[in-house]
Parts: sequence; structure tokens; C-alpha cells
Amino acid sequence: MNKKKPLEIRDKTIFDGIIVKYILKFIFKIWFKLTGWKAIESGHQGAGITIAAPHTSNWDVVYAMGAAILLDIKIYFSIKESWCRIPVIGRLMMWMGAIPITRKAGSQGQIGKITRFVDKHKQDRIFFLFTAEGTRGKVEKWKTGFYHLAEGTDLPIFLAKVDFRTKESGVFHTYHLTGNKEDDIRSIQESYKKVRAKFPELQYPEYTGPMPELSDMEARILRTVYSAKGVATRLEIAAKLKAQQLSTAMLEFLVEKGVLEKTGSDNAEPEYKLTFAGKGCLLHLYPALNQEPAAS
Repeated sequence: MNKKKPLEIRDKTIFDGIIVKYILKFIFKIWFKLTGWKAIESGHQGAGITIAAPHTSNWDVVYAMGAAILLDIKIYFSIKESWCRIPVIGRLMMWMGAIPITRKAGSQGQIGKITRFVDKHKQDRIFFLFTAEGTRGKVEKWKTGFYHLAEGTDLPIFLAKVDFRTKESGVFHTYHLTGNKEDDIRSIQESYKKVRAKFPELQYPEYTGPMPELSDMEARILRTVYSAKGVATRLEIAAKLKAQQLSTAMLEFLVEKGVLEKTGSDNAEPEYKLTFAGKGCLLHLYPALNQEPAAS
């Protein structure tokens, strides 16, 4: 028996059809207005591997799709290839943006399939969507396949949320891998502790409440410490901020908030570094981060 030819990702989907797209855009515009939801735009460009978290309800899909359509973004999601071969249902799945995956292909199969597709659509705004929890039920850890896909395809990771506290749906940060997987994953997870799911008791990592209130100066201090490779003295922070003076009290206040921690011996000038909670806050405060000094 001849082997069936592997299915490739469909170029044209529900997000390309003019009539259907604008009908859906009209429906979601009214729906979001009536329910108080808003689609957030972070300025991200091109394609990216997208984390959709936390995921505890089918409503997540509705608001995620609504935001994508309102912002003119294409969404693709992975699904077993066997589903895509079912008559009618399979065609519908492919039209909605399914990425047909077989277990035999493994992670390299996914990387190859997505890479081939991206090569044809490098400038398009495309989300390759993955739920890190892997299910709507309670889990104890994330599936990190999205990270390996980002490595293999050389794409950034878009951090997307459906926040039922703020009623916001969309991407809040474009994350570029640092090469340290453990650090990257922990930083990203810390950011999701501030996003409230439909059923927060089911989400992972555990919801710890909204973002701490930070002034513009405090946010700039966090970004400056980040740009200084994560550790800096008070004088170094002040110099990078081009500030004439920076009080120790302000830095100690950020330590109390849990976003900075103080290190160093008693005989040396103390250094301050970001906690993972601080890194998570930064991902919400800025659409993207680099290792350049923060602007004054």
C-alpha cells in the first residue's frame, strides 16, 4: 500500500478570505465592545512561536481568535494529522489554520514543516500557537516543545494572554531566546503568574495576583538592571539612567516588592539584581527587551 503524502500547512485560511474575515471582524468588534474586552497590540512583526496561556477554558480560544482577527494576524495551531484527514472536519480544520502533525515526524518534523512555511511568509504576521499547559485541566508543569521549535526555526516567542481580570487578549511581549533554557522558561512563567485565567484555580503556574504598582522611574530601574546583564550597583544604575542621584531607599523599596534582590558582602557596595518576579514584570512593562542601556 502506498504511503499517504504528508499534509502541509495551508497558505490560505479563514484569516485570508475577505468576505468571511470582515464578517467575523464585524462580529468580534461588536462582541468585544459589548463585553468590555479589548485586543492588545504590542507592535510585534513577522512570524513567531506563540504561547497561549493560561488555558483553562474554551473561551480562551474565542477571545484569542477575536483579537487575531481584529488585529489582522493569522493564527496556526498544531493538531494530529489524522484529524485533518477526516472528511469535511479535516478540511474545516485546515481552513481554520491547522498544522497537521504526526507522531512519527517528531519535533524535527514540526520544525521542518514550520520552517518551510515561514520561508515563504517571512514578512507576514503569523502566530504558530501552542498551549504550554497542553490541556484545560490542572497540570504540574509546562510542555516545552514551543521552546525547541523557537530554537529550531530561529523565531522569537510571542507571549500571548487572555486575561479575564483586565479583559485583554493579545500578545504582550516578543521574547528572544537567551540560550539559557531554564532561565528563559522561568522568566516567561513568572510573567504568566500575573495573568488571570477564566478558572485561576486550574492555571499553571499559579496565579499570584496582578502586577505590582510601579512608577515610571521604578520600571526604568528594572530595565536598567536588566540591560546591565542583570546585576548592578546603585552608582552604576544611576549612571546608566543619567540620574544625578538615586536613593538607596528606592532600591530597597523594590527589594521589598520582590522584584530586586540585594547581593554582595558587608564590606563592599551592595549590588542589585533582578528576581525572576522582576523579569516577569519586565515582560509586561515592555513589548521587547534587549541588553542595551535603558533610555533616559
